[in-house]
Amino acid sequence: MSFFRNQFANVVEWQEFREDMIFYKWHNNEIKKGSKLIIRPGQDAIFYNNGRIEGVFKDEGTYDVESQIIPFLSTLKGFKFGFNSGMRVEVLFVNTKEFTVKWGTRNAINIPAPGLPGGMPIRANGTFQFKVNDYISLIDKIAGVRARYLVDDVKLRITSILDPLLMKWITREGKDMFNLQANSFDISKGIKEDLDMQLIESGLTITGFHVMSFNYPKEIQDMISKAASHGMVGDVDKYQRISMIDGMSSGKMTSGGAASDVAGMMMGMNMANQMMNQMNQPNPNQAQPNQAPPTPAPPSNSNSLSIPNFCPNCGTKTNGANFCGNCGHKLN
Repeated sequence: MSFFRNQFANVVEWQEFREDMIFYKWHNNEIKKGSKLIIRPGQDAIFYNNGRIEGVFKDEGTYDVESQIIPFLSTLKGFKFGFNSGMRVEVLFVNTKEFTVKWGTRNAINIPAPGLPGGMPIRANGTFQFKVNDYISLIDKIAGVRARYLVDDVKLRITSILDPLLMKWITREGKDMFNLQANSFDISKGIKEDLDMQLIESGLTITGFHVMSFNYPKEIQDMISKAASHGMVGDVDKYQRISMIDGMSSGKMTSGGAASDVAGMMMGMNMANQMMNQMNQPNPNQAQPNQAPPTPAPPSNSNSLSIPNFCPNCGTKTNGANFCGNCGHKLN
């Protein structure tokens, strides 16, 4: 309590409201007789004395402190304003909305990866959401020593511990380093739980955490894109021929001087050789050029069918001759 003279009633309200302000501490030392409390949408007003919460008021509107607020204060409900006395109590206004913050890694994170001794440098970005959920812890840890608290203060605290959490959840359970986006949901969920444990003691809670994208170094990204292209084409030789044809048709291979001309000529010869090899491969539906034609079967002797086995004149065996060897008789 304190005593004063010639002091007028005051208005207890959030005088410096900002969308990015988490809480605001009313800065006057005393609430005088006839004072009014103004609570706007999205605000809670907390009366506390010596670190102890006396009352929390959440409904928007304008209230008479003496008749509508003091009767609900836990230890000050019997307070009576005197002619020269005021009530010494602190009022904290809290922004009750959910805040959404964009984040990004300040430095590349070297993630262990097979074949890369120094690790793979990865950057990431996304958003997280938070809100105030425990007024006692908020006053005890933050509001007790600060007059206001901004979203940037929370963002700074989050980003200071985000890199090791990303390292932890990216490398967990052997995730594919070249396809982290497919595991972004599990990574985000794990980081959200860890961040919530870090902030809960300050009266804040993480309501959401999302990884929007992972960014690889340009060399790694080019390698991933090329591997994806090969996978879509399927035939690497076909992919190379298509690439060369596209390069020549677009004129990109004709503007590099002698070296470019030689490279273009060599690639053209390579394509020609491949085409000749394909043309020279045997076709199973065509006859081989060195294959001898099939030998025709000897014509059958129709006369041999009319020669008798024995001469009809003398009875001597004919042996297939046209004339009998004994009597000279013609047999056919």
